[in-house]
This record gives sequence, structure tokens and C-alpha cells, in this order.
Amino acid sequence: MAFQHGLSGLNASSKNLDVIGHNIANANTTGFKASRAEFAEMVAASMGAGGGSNYGIGVEVAAVAQQFSQGNITVTGNNLDVAINGNGFFKVQQPDGSAAYTRAGNFKLDKDGDLVTNGGAQVMGFRVDPTTGLSTSEPLPLSFPTGSPIEAKQTLNMTATLNLDARAKDAVGDPAATPPIPPTPRSTYGTSINVYDTQGVPIPVNLYFEKNGSNTWDVYTDLDPAATSIGQIAFDGNGRFDPAGSTVPMTVNVDPATSNPNNPPAPWDVTIDFDNCTQFGSKFAVADLTQDGYASGDLTSINISNDGMIMASYSNGVTRAEAQVALANFRNPQGLLSVGGNNWVESFDSGPAVMGKPGDGNFGALRSGALEDSNVDLTAELVNMMTAQRAYQANAQTIKTQDQVMSTLVNLR
Repeated sequence: MAFQHGLSGLNASSKNLDVIGHNIANANTTGFKASRAEFAEMVAASMGAGGGSNYGIGVEVAAVAQQFSQGNITVTGNNLDVAINGNGFFKVQQPDGSAAYTRAGNFKLDKDGDLVTNGGAQVMGFRVDPTTGLSTSEPLPLSFPTGSPIEAKQTLNMTATLNLDARAKDAVGDPAATPPIPPTPRSTYGTSINVYDTQGVPIPVNLYFEKNGSNTWDVYTDLDPAATSIGQIAFDGNGRFDPAGSTVPMTVNVDPATSNPNNPPAPWDVTIDFDNCTQFGSKFAVADLTQDGYASGDLTSINISNDGMIMASYSNGVTRAEAQVALANFRNPQGLLSVGGNNWVESFDSGPAVMGKPGDGNFGALRSGALEDSNVDLTAELVNMMTAQRAYQANAQTIKTQDQVMSTLVNLR
């Protein structure tokens, strides 16, 4: 039976060398997980045989086990590169529609706006509604509007953060004073901002402030002396905004026909928030003036943050969350079947995929602008290769020795 022993050893050592060679070949493959050959003894036995009658008949490869240890993370600076630090896999949809899983986060944005892997599989994630911030519960293929601009958004709210000079005199002036106090032109304290209608056309809205008494100011949108104030801002003795004496909420009616002559939408009201305004003894200054509308815009870039949130930037200056990368995990990752292209598919042994978001529960965190290297230890693989080579040579020697023994027996006279 020594021929059987040696032959099984040659086969096992050859498969071991195949596994080691495959590991070494993929030492620079992003997200690759090394494997190892695991051996088992083969024994000849018969039912009811007494002790000592069983004897070995060689070796077999019991399994080729994948090693899902963490690979080193290398910073690349590419805004579409993502590495998983911890448990989990990216879920992708292959060109044939089937699901696969990968640790390689070197993603691309193709001509159709799809976020894809090098093999053309679409990356799956949770879509985020930019208006509500709510995300879908089921992962979907991630796609972004590269072929057409995003729709414009009508302005509904404005926020003003500014300081009105506490030293200012009443706007009407006082000709009886000594010396006389002239009226203050309405344009002295003013600012302007563009708001947007439903077609994305910018419409300028002017805000002018006239002091009308102790700690109170009237707000206008027009320099016409006959214009009516849209409301009043009041401040307490410390110069802080006083909602009790102010017009809350204050609105301005915007007529898009002034800037959009081509069948414009109907006029609408925009609410103005003055809560952060102050009245201190310093010059009039506008710290911040914002509104929540925007024109249509084309996609210029996308970036993936450490929590997997995908931020899209558009030519209209809008940057907003569009989606979040989904992660999958398995009860037994070693049961996954490798199908090439850095992909695995689930099997009965791996169990079904459990979906989640980066950082939740036992899901790993993401590192944007980085990639996970192969977890192959080249030094260890080279040592293993030498060991496998010696084992192959030793098994070949047992066959050679058995051949010499058989020759001796055949040559007996």
C-alpha cells in the first residue's frame, strides 16, 4: 500500500502548492482573502475490527478554507475608494441580476451614472430622500443623475443672521432737535438674497430695516416710500431678538413675474426667520443669509464618507446625501462560494445575508479614500511553499523506495 500512501501525498502536496500559488498570485489583489489547504488522514477499517487492525492509507485534502482576517488599509485619496474595517461585505448586483458580495471597494461611476465595480456589478445601498432625509429599508442599485440635471427647488424659507446698530436714531429723524437729526434713508440698512421659483429662476428679494422706536425696527422689501412694511423686529434690553414684540412668522410675497417672463408660476410666500438677529452697539453687519431653494444643476462629483453616506455635489452649489452604502454579513463567512472577480455568493453553508449599515451592530466601519489590501502574508506563503515542496519530494521518495522493494521481490530466484 506504500504506493497509495505516496500517491495520496503527492496529490495533497500538489493541491497545497496550488492554493499557495493562488495566494501569492493575488498578493496585490484588493480585498482578496487568502486560503489554506487543510488535510485529513485516510484510514482503512472494517466493521468490528479489533484494536490495532486499522492502518493509514494516506492523506486527503479535507477542505480549502478561506481566511477572512482583516487586510491592511491603504489610503489612496480617491473619493470613490472605500475600505471595510471589520466585519461585512459590499453587496453588488451582477450584470445577470444575481447578488454577489465583495470586500473590494475600488468603485467607479460609469457613463450611465451607476456606481459599479471593475467587473461591471452595481453597488447596492440605501437610497436617501434628500427632502426628508429618510432612507429605504431595502438596498437598491446606486445610480446618480449624470444624463440630466436635478430638478429645481422652490424657496420656502429664509434665515437671516445680522446685527442692527443699537446706536441708530429713529429713521424719521427729529428736525426739532439741536442740532436737527435728518431722516435716515431706508437703503442705509439693507441686504439682498436670491430666492428660486419652481422653475429654478432666481428672483432677488431685498430686505431693508428702519428703526421706528425703542428697540424696534420695521422691515421693508422696497425702497418706495409708499411701500408697506412686511413686519417688525423687536429686541430686549440686552439686544437679543424678542419674539413677543416681533412679527412671527414674518413672510414676504415673491412675484416670479419680475424675473421670469415665460409663463411664470404663481406668486408665493417665503417665511423669514430673524431669531438669530441682534441689536448691539456695532455697525450693521450680515453674518449669514440663507434660503432653502436652488436652481437645477448637473452632477459634478460624488464622495463617500466614513459612515457610507454618499454625498453628491451639483453645479448649482448643492451638496446633499443621496444614498448610503449597504453592508452584508453572514453567520458563516467561510461558507461563501468564491466566483472570481473578487466576488463571493451565498450558499447553504454560509446562511442568508443579513443587511445593515456601516458601524451598526457587528458591521464594520468604513474608511473612505482607502482600500483594503490582500491579507496574504508573502513571507508565510513562501515558507509554506518550501514546506509543501519538501513534502512533495518526500512522498515521491516513498514511491521510489517502494518501487525498489518491489523490484527486489520480483528479482528473487
